Amino acid sequence: MNGWIAFPAQAIAALLFIALILWRLKAGVRLPAQRLMLAGFALTACWSWLGAISPGAPLSQLAETFRNITWLALLHSLSGGGEAVERQRGVRLVYGAVGAVLGLQMVADLLPLVLGAEQTIAVTATLLRITAAAGLLVLVHNLYGQADPASRSAIGMAMLALVATWGYDLNLYTLAYLDPASSIGLADWRGVMVALTAPLFAIGAGRADGWRIRLSRAATFQSLSLLAICAYFATMTILATALRGSGFDWSRPILVTMLSAMTVAAMVLLPSPRARGWVKVKLAKHLFEHRYDYRTEWLRFADTIGRSGSDVAPLGERLVKAFADILDSPGGLLLVADDQGQVEQAAVWNWNGAGFAPDGLDHARWVELESEPKILDFDALRRGEKRGGSTLPVPPWLDDGDAWCGVPLVHGGRLIGLVLLASPDFRRALDWEDFDLLKTAGRQAASSLAEAHGQQALAQAQRFDEFNRRFAFILHDVKNLVSQLSLVARNAERHADNPEFRADMIATLRGSVGKMTDLLARLTPSRDQRVARIEPTPLRPLIAALVAARRASHDVTLSGDGNHWVLADPLLLEQAIDHLLQNAVDASAPSQGVTVRMGGDGSEVTIAIVDHGPGMDSDFIRTRLFQPFASTKDGGFGVGAFEARSLVAAMGGRLAVDSRPGKGSRFTIHLPESQPLAEPKRKRA
Repeated sequence: MNGWIAFPAQAIAALLFIALILWRLKAGVRLPAQRLMLAGFALTACWSWLGAISPGAPLSQLAETFRNITWLALLHSLSGGGEAVERQRGVRLVYGAVGAVLGLQMVADLLPLVLGAEQTIAVTATLLRITAAAGLLVLVHNLYGQADPASRSAIGMAMLALVATWGYDLNLYTLAYLDPASSIGLADWRGVMVALTAPLFAIGAGRADGWRIRLSRAATFQSLSLLAICAYFATMTILATALRGSGFDWSRPILVTMLSAMTVAAMVLLPSPRARGWVKVKLAKHLFEHRYDYRTEWLRFADTIGRSGSDVAPLGERLVKAFADILDSPGGLLLVADDQGQVEQAAVWNWNGAGFAPDGLDHARWVELESEPKILDFDALRRGEKRGGSTLPVPPWLDDGDAWCGVPLVHGGRLIGLVLLASPDFRRALDWEDFDLLKTAGRQAASSLAEAHGQQALAQAQRFDEFNRRFAFILHDVKNLVSQLSLVARNAERHADNPEFRADMIATLRGSVGKMTDLLARLTPSRDQRVARIEPTPLRPLIAALVAARRASHDVTLSGDGNHWVLADPLLLEQAIDHLLQNAVDASAPSQGVTVRMGGDGSEVTIAIVDHGPGMDSDFIRTRLFQPFASTKDGGFGVGAFEARSLVAAMGGRLAVDSRPGKGSRFTIHLPESQPLAEPKRKRA
């Protein structure tokens, strides 16, 4: 028998906590948490004394409930207390749920004083104490887990004392519910456990000034989920106990009904992204002061953008994904403006809407966003509301409704990009909190994108510097050749009649030509620096001559209507087509033909050079194709496409590219169409 230990253990515990009260009163009480701690000491001492005098009496049970309520108030104060800014609605809900259980427990403690001892009331009270102990342990765990690292040492001992108290209670009442007879011995040693917590409380009370606690959303959801599980089992156990004495076992139909409801709910919520999105929005709206956990969002955003390595996606795709993760968007795309101010698509990530299609208002929209950067709300823009962020209409290619919002990327007062995000499965209205977070993230993303552009420009300048050094070496060799040829020219005036001299001169000229050919092979042809001479030019003779020159070494086909005249410089046009045709031949296998197609619609003439080679991905087209010294060919100098686009632009045209890996490439030159020149009349003799 262990009954002899119950009275002295409870009495010693009461004396220890009374000593704690006197010690803390002498040290001074300044903070609300310190006053709640003293109240907890007082109620623990009262409960211990009543437990020593009359263990198991209603007054002792009631004192235990008040003790738990006081400790709950202390935990609530540490989690934020009256500072509404520091607390979240979900945390308050957790404390409210545990407080409600303790309130029901208080009612169950008072009922025996009015109705007398009844088995049903005793069982219900035991179940409520099990639920309360479990909920209080959850709160202690989350409170300690979310405490500032520097303050954990200060609150650690006090939290350990509460864990010991409620952990013992949880085991005691669980055993009492399952086997009341075997729990008597455990109840006798309860006073010893409470007495052992007094030194732990004393250590924690001495460090109360260093307690600083903040809770995150993860802690809130964890608390809610654990409490929901506890409440579910407690409710089902109470129903089973209350209905056990009836003639019909009502618990089984209730259990089947609740299980069916939970199964149906799981079948609806789990497979449906829209339903999950709706639940997430409603929880964030009604449980939290703010929709976003800003620390988590910022860390994830920075990690997505800052990833490095050979296997990571390009920066543009990472930027789109980083913004999409903030709003749970399924995908998006990034638009940028080139050096001529034309808006173009730079990156795509899981975008299932219509592809980007430029129109006449793109430049105006870009200028407006640059002067007054705002988050674009496309739903509001489609309704014609001013809060949409723009005074111009939505581009036609976004009329399908897939686009949800646009985030301008502004750096140094310049708009360097625009991220368009697709709508999530559960589409909601954007509010001020979305706008503020997206604006802040947009500044960070713009800085990263501007830095990438700066590094790209620096790398290009370094390649030009390398080219200049190489050209300086070649100029030195050319100077030597010029000197040699000059000497031959001077000697030819005196020895031209000498057969041996003529033979040596021819050999020297052949050697010089060979050396010059080798030097030219080490350089890329550069565009003639003369001013472009735009004039009506017939298309077919020019292209036919280029195709005929290539047919000797590769299969090149000419198709389409070539009876068009264009406004162009014949020399520059020939050079541009020659660059693209050479690239197409180099990219094609010997068995793969190259096609040149001509066409026109009355206002514009197109010249398409099509090959069936390995093709190019969108990132290479955007970042490297039209950059000098970037090439996919072994030993290629990488200026053909760059030179071709520059030549076409100098004639007032444009060069478009359509290519996919493994599908070949199509380069299309667009030039203004011209009327044919009238042939001059022949004079009669």
